[in-house]
Amino acid sequence: MAHSRKDEARALDAAELELVEKSHHPAIQDLSDAELSDLTKHLRERRDKAQSTANRQRREMRRKTEAKGVRASADDSGTRRKTEVLAMAVRRLNGERDRRNRMAARAELVENAQNALSMRQAAEGGKERRATRSAGKGMRASESTRARKITAPKKVGSVSQQNKRAQAKRDA
Repeated sequence: MAHSRKDEARALDAAELELVEKSHHPAIQDLSDAELSDLTKHLRERRDKAQSTANRQRREMRRKTEAKGVRASADDSGTRRKTEVLAMAVRRLNGERDRRNRMAARAELVENAQNALSMRQAAEGGKERRATRSAGKGMRASESTRARKITAPKKVGSVSQQNKRAQAKRDA
């Protein structure tokens, strides 16, 4: 579930909020690849720490373990919210890394295609292409190989109808 920036500020401390702010849209694109991986590492560490704290608090609430503080935790909603906010920040960073990888792959593909085209043109030299039936200045029409019909279809039908009538007269 998405959280507003006000919810994020409520759930996180100042250092974590500063890290999460870097993962939002305009700031995330200004990061270099090294800064992006470093930020991802820090946010994952914070997220894992918040997850383990939330798990410990849940166990304390169920009386499965001893309380770490003076008394057992009564609620873990704050640490769960913190975990969700940090997880969303990590998800945004992973999406940005994937986007950058896709852009780099697309650029590499275009570069390879241009290199292949230049190599092919260099290999052909200045040779003229053979005149083939292809789309250059337009396709040339070719003669049909089907047999030409000698009589019109309506004439064929009328002849067979005449034969039917003549046979009917003879039979009657």
